[in-house]
Amino acid sequence: VDVVQPALWAVMVSLAEVWRACGVTPAAVVGHSQGEIAAAVVAGALSLEDGARVVALRSQAIGRGLAGRGGMMSVAESADRVRERIAAWGGRISVAAVNGPGSIVVSGDPEALRELQAECEAEGVRAKIIPVDYASHSAHVEELRDELLDVLAPIAPRRAEVPFCSTVTGDTLDTTGLDAGYWYTNLRETVELESAVWALSGAGFGTFLEMSPHPVLTMPLQATVEDAVVVGSLRRDEGGPERFLVS
Repeated sequence: VDVVQPALWAVMVSLAEVWRACGVTPAAVVGHSQGEIAAAVVAGALSLEDGARVVALRSQAIGRGLAGRGGMMSVAESADRVRERIAAWGGRISVAAVNGPGSIVVSGDPEALRELQAECEAEGVRAKIIPVDYASHSAHVEELRDELLDVLAPIAPRRAEVPFCSTVTGDTLDTTGLDAGYWYTNLRETVELESAVWALSGAGFGTFLEMSPHPVLTMPLQATVEDAVVVGSLRRDEGGPERFLVS
């Protein structure tokens, strides 16, 4: 996690600059979990150095404190139905992300996730374990609160040059509040991507470009706003200029 997350962040902020170099500039930004750190840099709310500090030190804390103790899983059901299901585990499973209609991620104790997976599969509901060994966006993260507030205290958030739509609140917010506490909350609480995309759509945005090495979120975005144009940048095993030009 302490290698993958900074590497992904570097790809995301760099791809945004490649799009800008081609004349495509963002009218607003939205980011998913750690992707929100990249979105804050692209918007001008965090300096490149502060963005690097957040992603590097936070992922190191996850590696030290949470790795090997948790897990995450995608479930192809509505958020309400998933919340009904996980109630039986009494807080051992949390809704980690609401990516779109029928695209939910849960996180928590590995044994509880395996039990939930078995229940879903018995009912014909697709449930897929995500290959990570930590439980972001769950109660596990609370153990990191004091450390994150300490190591991220030096960052200096600024008013964004580009509107920043938060997946913590599900709407546009004042980026001067993107302090250490915000980045702890970003890791602890549910990623409200569907709500944020609805807010952007309601404000008139209809074209979404995903800054990533593979377009993981294009399908849930398309399902959320059916008449939107949703485009990736690169694809797995297609990371060169030709794939970017096609996008």
